[in-house]
Amino acid sequence: MLRMKIGALLETKEPIFSFEFFPPKNPKEEARLFQTIAELRPLKPAFVSMTYGAGGSGGRSVEWVRRIQNQVGLTAMAHLTCGGNTKDALESTLLSLEKSGVQNIMAVRGDPPQDAPQFQAVAGGFRYASELVAFIRERFGDIFSVAGGGYPEGHIENPSLESDLRYLKAKVDAGLDFIVTNLFFNNALYFGFVERARKIGIQVPILPGLMPITNLGQIRRFMDLCGASIPGPLLSRLEQAKDPQSLLEIGVEHTTRQAAELLEAGVPGIHFYTLNKSPATRMVMLNLAQVSRM
Repeated sequence: MLRMKIGALLETKEPIFSFEFFPPKNPKEEARLFQTIAELRPLKPAFVSMTYGAGGSGGRSVEWVRRIQNQVGLTAMAHLTCGGNTKDALESTLLSLEKSGVQNIMAVRGDPPQDAPQFQAVAGGFRYASELVAFIRERFGDIFSVAGGGYPEGHIENPSLESDLRYLKAKVDAGLDFIVTNLFFNNALYFGFVERARKIGIQVPILPGLMPITNLGQIRRFMDLCGASIPGPLLSRLEQAKDPQSLLEIGVEHTTRQAAELLEAGVPGIHFYTLNKSPATRMVMLNLAQVSRM
């Protein structure tokens, strides 16, 4: 049984690479997901993660995490959300993950359901991710390596970057081992975020999260949901793309340059949001390998 804590991986001097997937909705999507994982596995990711499902609808996420860890043979990180879960349900899930050899958790509050105006904790559940992190540490000690999300441009619900950082500091103080950022397309946002975080005492590793743009309409929806922005010159190039292949090439080129600059600056690694597809992420990784040989 494969066992590796991501926190320990981040103690090495070499940058790590990781991939994120989301739960498939049907058997066809499930088959495509595991085909994507098979295509990305030769790139030797340090770990892969599986989100929990919109609005706390975890479904079979934990089952897929166990399969990735114990059958595919990749270190897997399970996302757990406060939304839709009681303390007892979360503890049961954590016990199941521990038994399966999964040692890595991404603890997040989660988004409200689409038909809800704002997030509401269920009876017997948690309102904030910091409460979930503290619960994991109280019940399980250091059995799990625990990650949390960070927002270079601020969480869409927070009124200011300062307020957002205070919430992040609360999560770190509760027991985070590392942070994975929301997607961003301007590295200055990441560098500024890290600088502000360090100034208020956040010292854990902060992994930048990148997403190669392959669909302009899709990325605009993500921007509306999470508050991320696209630099004007990049957006103009994407809007002028004549076909999907041209748009893919522009997205890959931009993410390659982002990743190369981040690695040159000494980031602890890069987390790729794959959207359950392999071509764009594979192209970026191959480009980076060529850059490193130059």
